[in-house]
Amino acid sequence: MDQKLRVGILGATGMVGQRFISLLENHPWFEVVTVAASPRSAGKTYEEAVGGRWKMTTPMPEAVKKLVVMNVNEVEKVAASVDFCFSAVDMSKEEIKAIEEAYAKTETPVVSNNSAHRWTPDVPMVVPEINPEHFDVIPYQKKRLGTTRGFIAVKPNCSIQSYAPCLAAWKEFGPKEVIATTYQAISGAGKTFKDWPEMVENIIPYIGGEEEKSEQEPLRVLGKVEDGVIKKAAEPKISCQCIRVPVLNGHTAAVFIKFEKKPTKEELIDRLINFKGLPQELNLPSAPKQFIRYMEEDNRPQVTLDVEYERGMGVSIGRLREDTIYDYKFVGLSHNTVRGAAGGAVLCAELLTAKGYIQAK
Repeated sequence: MDQKLRVGILGATGMVGQRFISLLENHPWFEVVTVAASPRSAGKTYEEAVGGRWKMTTPMPEAVKKLVVMNVNEVEKVAASVDFCFSAVDMSKEEIKAIEEAYAKTETPVVSNNSAHRWTPDVPMVVPEINPEHFDVIPYQKKRLGTTRGFIAVKPNCSIQSYAPCLAAWKEFGPKEVIATTYQAISGAGKTFKDWPEMVENIIPYIGGEEEKSEQEPLRVLGKVEDGVIKKAAEPKISCQCIRVPVLNGHTAAVFIKFEKKPTKEELIDRLINFKGLPQELNLPSAPKQFIRYMEEDNRPQVTLDVEYERGMGVSIGRLREDTIYDYKFVGLSHNTVRGAAGGAVLCAELLTAKGYIQAK
């Protein structure tokens, strides 16, 4: 790419916004030129607006420190400065829907980390290795919005990343029923232990809205494009419990699965380690070389040892074994704010760029 695309981050001061900024430092295709946030942050430098709330373990990139934060509600002004934007705004669902559509209508593509548009029928919700063909609904969405280059694409919830890739890798065996319990890190709520001390040595057996997302979103990812909209898959039937645990980064899932055609353990492992998608074929900048790895050790994957696998963009699976009620059970681990949030959105944007949907204005 001769010249980097100009990127705006909507909701730049929050935890996911910060993760976008840290992941895009020195990105070969994209350059953060605009940061936008709520009116209370507007007019300050990014460094001033974030203050002591920088939550990443790496330092704030020098290139963004002196950027003056724009008011995210000044849509035309923000959009005029960028080729496309990432959205991580913290608003109500209806406000997010409205503002993301407003940006798209300025002919600015929006790649969103938010859940507001995940069930909009003509908005693709994509894990790039699994369902890149869902981008085929974008022309229908543009027609609805009345745009030529503006559109919205989203990535799915962080909670499904540690088991939905397995369902895609094992598609030929017909996954029929899935029971999953996810053990979710506090960064999924935008928190650290410093600002959520009650999570130390604690488990909370409820995360609002998460169980419905965990049960339904994999079916949309595994669905098909028909008549310009995405129709969700009928199977597998998924039942999920979501639990908040005292871990900073990394969502673990304990999963039971039943198949139409019961495979051998060796076949299941083979399909995991050989599962590749367009990001690997195209060698996209953020793509993990090995999307899913299988770990033979009885005590892996572990958050402290394995969450950063493939720079947080890979998924680790272990403890695959036969079950007495279901066919098999296994444990999965993914990085919730990298693969599950900002990193997954960056990879979506790279694939959209490679496919010609995102271009310089």
